[in-house]
Amino acid sequence: MSSKVNRGRTLARSQALQILFQAEALDKPVDAVLAGDYLLSKGPLDDYAVELARGAYEHIDEIDSALVACSKNWDLNRMPASDRNLLRIAVFELRCADPSDRLDAAVVINEAVEIAKAYGTDESAKFVNGVLGRIARQTQLPADAAFDAALTPRVDESADEIDSDDPIVLDTTDMDD
Repeated sequence: MSSKVNRGRTLARSQALQILFQAEALDKPVDAVLAGDYLLSKGPLDDYAVELARGAYEHIDEIDSALVACSKNWDLNRMPASDRNLLRIAVFELRCADPSDRLDAAVVINEAVEIAKAYGTDESAKFVNGVLGRIARQTQLPADAAFDAALTPRVDESADEIDSDDPIVLDTTDMDD
Protein backbone atom coordinates (compact mmCIF):
# COMPACT_ATOMS: atom_id res chain seq x y z
CA MET A 1 0.00 0.00 0.00
CA SER A 2 1.47 3.34 -0.94
CA SER A 3 1.98 6.00 1.71
CA LYS A 4 -0.46 8.26 -0.16
CA VAL A 5 -3.22 5.64 0.21
CA ASN A 6 -2.26 5.14 3.86
CA ARG A 7 -2.42 8.89 4.59
CA GLY A 8 -5.78 8.99 2.82
CA ARG A 9 -7.15 6.21 4.98
CA THR A 10 -5.79 7.87 8.11
CA LEU A 11 -7.57 11.11 7.18
CA ALA A 12 -10.74 9.17 6.34
CA ARG A 13 -10.68 7.43 9.74
CA SER A 14 -10.21 10.77 11.46
CA GLN A 15 -13.12 12.24 9.54
CA ALA A 16 -15.31 9.21 10.26
CA LEU A 17 -14.51 9.63 13.95
CA GLN A 18 -15.58 13.26 13.80
CA ILE A 19 -18.85 12.33 12.03
CA LEU A 20 -19.70 9.55 14.53
CA PHE A 21 -18.79 11.82 17.43
CA GLN A 22 -21.14 14.52 16.14
CA ALA A 23 -23.95 12.03 15.50
CA GLU A 24 -23.66 10.78 19.06
CA ALA A 25 -23.38 14.26 20.59
CA LEU A 26 -26.38 15.52 18.63
CA ASP A 27 -28.31 12.24 19.09
CA LYS A 28 -28.88 12.04 15.34
CA PRO A 29 -28.31 9.31 12.77
CA VAL A 30 -25.08 9.53 10.79
CA ASP A 31 -26.98 10.31 7.59
CA ALA A 32 -28.62 13.32 9.26
CA VAL A 33 -25.20 14.62 10.28
CA LEU A 34 -23.88 14.04 6.76
CA ALA A 35 -26.87 15.86 5.28
CA GLY A 36 -26.40 18.83 7.61
CA ASP A 37 -23.59 21.19 8.48
CA TYR A 38 -21.02 18.80 9.89
CA LEU A 39 -17.66 20.03 11.09
CA LEU A 40 -14.36 18.50 10.02
CA SER A 41 -10.89 19.49 11.09
CA LYS A 42 -9.69 18.75 7.55
CA GLY A 43 -11.85 18.59 4.45
CA PRO A 44 -13.27 17.80 2.01
CA LEU A 45 -15.02 14.70 3.29
CA ASP A 46 -13.37 11.51 2.02
CA ASP A 47 -15.60 8.79 0.50
CA TYR A 48 -13.98 6.18 2.72
CA ALA A 49 -14.86 8.30 5.77
CA VAL A 50 -18.52 8.18 4.75
CA GLU A 51 -18.29 4.40 4.27
CA LEU A 52 -16.70 3.94 7.70
CA ALA A 53 -19.15 6.23 9.52
CA ARG A 54 -22.21 4.68 7.90
CA GLY A 55 -20.91 1.14 8.35
CA ALA A 56 -20.04 1.60 12.02
CA TYR A 57 -23.42 3.25 12.65
CA GLU A 58 -25.28 0.48 10.80
CA HIS A 59 -23.60 -2.17 12.98
CA ILE A 60 -23.50 -0.13 16.18
CA ASP A 61 -25.49 -2.55 18.39
CA GLU A 62 -23.37 -5.54 17.35
CA ILE A 63 -20.15 -3.53 17.72
CA ASP A 64 -21.14 -2.08 21.10
CA SER A 65 -21.96 -5.56 22.37
CA ALA A 66 -18.46 -6.70 21.37
CA LEU A 67 -16.90 -3.64 23.00
CA VAL A 68 -18.68 -4.35 26.27
CA ALA A 69 -17.58 -7.98 26.13
CA CYS A 70 -13.93 -7.02 25.52
CA SER A 71 -13.65 -3.91 27.71
CA LYS A 72 -12.98 -5.33 31.12
CA ASN A 73 -14.28 -3.10 33.90
CA TRP A 74 -15.41 -0.40 31.46
CA ASP A 75 -19.03 0.48 30.91
CA LEU A 76 -19.57 1.69 27.35
CA ASN A 77 -20.97 5.02 28.52
CA ARG A 78 -17.99 5.63 30.81
CA MET A 79 -15.55 5.46 27.92
CA PRO A 80 -14.49 8.82 26.52
CA ALA A 81 -16.66 9.50 23.46
CA SER A 82 -13.64 9.76 21.18
CA ASP A 83 -12.39 6.32 22.29
CA ARG A 84 -15.83 4.74 22.00
CA ASN A 85 -16.40 6.03 18.48
CA LEU A 86 -12.86 5.26 17.34
CA LEU A 87 -13.29 1.70 18.59
CA ARG A 88 -16.58 1.44 16.69
CA ILE A 89 -14.84 2.40 13.45
CA ALA A 90 -11.95 0.01 14.00
CA VAL A 91 -14.23 -2.90 14.94
CA PHE A 92 -16.28 -2.21 11.82
CA GLU A 93 -13.10 -2.39 9.75
CA LEU A 94 -11.91 -5.55 11.52
CA ARG A 95 -15.12 -7.54 11.63
CA CYS A 96 -18.09 -5.98 9.83
CA ALA A 97 -16.73 -4.54 6.58
CA ASP A 98 -16.97 -6.57 3.41
CA PRO A 99 -14.32 -9.30 3.72
CA SER A 100 -12.78 -8.30 0.38
CA ASP A 101 -12.24 -4.75 1.74
CA ARG A 102 -10.76 -5.72 5.10
CA LEU A 103 -7.24 -4.70 5.95
CA ASP A 104 -4.75 -6.58 8.06
CA ALA A 105 -5.67 -6.35 11.75
CA ALA A 106 -2.26 -4.90 12.65
CA VAL A 107 -2.80 -2.01 10.23
CA VAL A 108 -6.27 -1.22 11.58
CA ILE A 109 -5.11 -1.40 15.20
CA ASN A 110 -2.01 0.72 14.55
CA GLU A 111 -4.09 3.39 12.81
CA ALA A 112 -6.63 3.41 15.66
CA VAL A 113 -3.86 3.75 18.24
CA GLU A 114 -2.33 6.69 16.36
CA ILE A 115 -5.71 8.44 16.10
CA ALA A 116 -6.35 7.75 19.80
CA LYS A 117 -3.11 9.58 20.59
CA ALA A 118 -4.34 12.60 18.63
CA TYR A 119 -7.95 12.73 19.89
CA GLY A 120 -8.04 10.85 23.16
CA THR A 121 -6.75 11.02 26.69
CA ASP A 122 -3.30 10.03 27.91
CA GLU A 123 -4.59 6.47 28.41
CA SER A 124 -6.57 6.19 25.17
CA ALA A 125 -3.88 4.62 22.98
CA LYS A 126 -3.21 1.82 25.47
CA PHE A 127 -6.93 1.22 26.04
CA VAL A 128 -7.76 1.17 22.30
CA ASN A 129 -4.83 -1.17 21.61
CA GLY A 130 -5.93 -3.60 24.34
CA VAL A 131 -9.59 -3.75 23.33
CA LEU A 132 -8.84 -4.11 19.62
CA GLY A 133 -6.20 -6.74 20.35
CA ARG A 134 -8.79 -8.84 22.20
CA ILE A 135 -11.30 -8.43 19.37
CA ALA A 136 -8.69 -9.26 16.70
CA ARG A 137 -7.81 -12.52 18.47
CA GLN A 138 -11.44 -13.69 18.33
CA THR A 139 -12.57 -15.75 15.34
CA GLN A 140 -15.88 -13.90 15.34
CA LEU A 141 -17.19 -10.75 16.93
CA PRO A 142 -17.70 -11.47 20.65
CA ALA A 143 -21.01 -10.54 22.22
CA ASP A 144 -21.93 -9.52 25.72
CA ALA A 145 -25.03 -11.41 26.81
CA ALA A 146 -26.18 -8.72 29.25
CA PHE A 147 -25.79 -6.00 26.62
CA ASP A 148 -27.64 -8.06 24.02
CA ALA A 149 -30.44 -8.79 26.49
CA ALA A 150 -30.79 -5.08 27.17
CA LEU A 151 -31.31 -4.49 23.43
CA THR A 152 -34.10 -7.05 23.22
CA PRO A 153 -37.43 -5.55 24.22
CA ARG A 154 -39.21 -7.52 26.91
CA VAL A 155 -42.92 -8.04 26.57
CA ASP A 156 -45.08 -8.67 29.58
CA GLU A 157 -47.70 -10.96 28.13
CA SER A 158 -49.89 -10.60 31.22
CA ALA A 159 -50.38 -6.89 30.59
CA ASP A 160 -53.09 -6.08 28.09
CA GLU A 161 -52.15 -2.44 27.77
CA ILE A 162 -49.90 0.17 29.27
CA ASP A 163 -51.48 2.81 31.43
CA SER A 164 -49.59 6.03 30.78
CA ASP A 165 -50.57 7.31 34.23
CA ASP A 166 -48.74 4.48 36.00
CA PRO A 167 -45.45 5.69 37.47
CA ILE A 168 -42.24 4.06 36.32
CA VAL A 169 -40.32 2.71 39.29
CA LEU A 170 -36.68 1.78 39.01
CA ASP A 171 -35.42 -1.09 41.11
CA THR A 172 -32.20 0.21 42.65
CA THR A 173 -31.62 -2.62 45.13
CA ASP A 174 -28.67 -3.97 43.12
CA MET A 175 -27.01 -0.58 42.59
CA ASP A 176 -23.85 0.38 44.42
CA ASP A 177 -24.05 3.23 46.90
